[in-house]
Amino acid sequence: MPAALRRLLALGALAAATLAAPAAAQAQATVSVENQTRPTRCAEEDNVSLLLRGSITRLRVEALQPAYIEQIAQDTTAPDFSGCNFDGGDHPTDPKFTFTPRTVTLHEDAEWRIVGMTLPVFWRPQQVPVQVDGRRDRGFHMIQVYRRIDGAMKEALVMYPSDGYWRIKPLPLARFADGVYGSSLLLGPVREEGRPVVAIRDIRIRTQPAIRFDLRFAGGGSARIALAEVSRTRTALDVRFARAVPASRPFSVLRSMYVAPDNADMSEVQWRTAGPDGAVHTEPLPDFQRAAGVAEVSFGRSTPSRHNTSAPDIRYSAFGR
Repeated sequence: MPAALRRLLALGALAAATLAAPAAAQAQATVSVENQTRPTRCAEEDNVSLLLRGSITRLRVEALQPAYIEQIAQDTTAPDFSGCNFDGGDHPTDPKFTFTPRTVTLHEDAEWRIVGMTLPVFWRPQQVPVQVDGRRDRGFHMIQVYRRIDGAMKEALVMYPSDGYWRIKPLPLARFADGVYGSSLLLGPVREEGRPVVAIRDIRIRTQPAIRFDLRFAGGGSARIALAEVSRTRTALDVRFARAVPASRPFSVLRSMYVAPDNADMSEVQWRTAGPDGAVHTEPLPDFQRAAGVAEVSFGRSTPSRHNTSAPDIRYSAFGR
């Protein structure tokens, strides 16, 4: 074989190895999960906090129909304040800031609707600037995303600009009028301000070629969160951070409610460790403390809940650097 050809083949092999190494590293990116749940008797209080940490810049988050969805004959979505010290109004320990309420349709086409809503009272004073396809506004407490199915608009996502919370759910099965939210989550550098929050400097939403949120965080850094799928099976978000969140802070916190296995928005943690033979572990929420080397983790239920019965399971996966 001529020397020149040998050199070309060697360079090609080196290039292939160089390209494969980052892909392998991305495939093996892992995170840790820590449980900071506290007990409660109130089915309308977020007492569950599950913290995710890791040096990553990308991930996918999905809201999936609960494993027992086919067993549900009657969905139970009504609130339950029987064990609470409040009755549906503002939480008694929250600060209260007042606003002029309004609801604005920020985008609508044949398939999608995006709505901004300002509430009369909210627990944080921040008024985050928002752009939708270049249209500027600010001060919304909720940004709602709807998708049309069977001739009707159904909400699949709500995002809270003032404290950085997200809630996602699949589109409802045909036999249900609608589904219900359960767990909520934070995406970005999480900090504690009476409860976990992500401080957002501003938001740009683009609707073409697909809906995505571009966030700049108040303390620096940014994220692009794309709506990858909205269907009866799942609602999926593809998340990319401009840089990894420092290990001193979680890059995400799942917030949820747990009173008992049959009265919870999530009651089990299931995770898979990295590698081709990665083991799968499942623990009830009260027993779970911490897991490291996690390649995929789900927060869900195998026992039907008598409250928020159709609330989705939440799965984190596709971690990459």
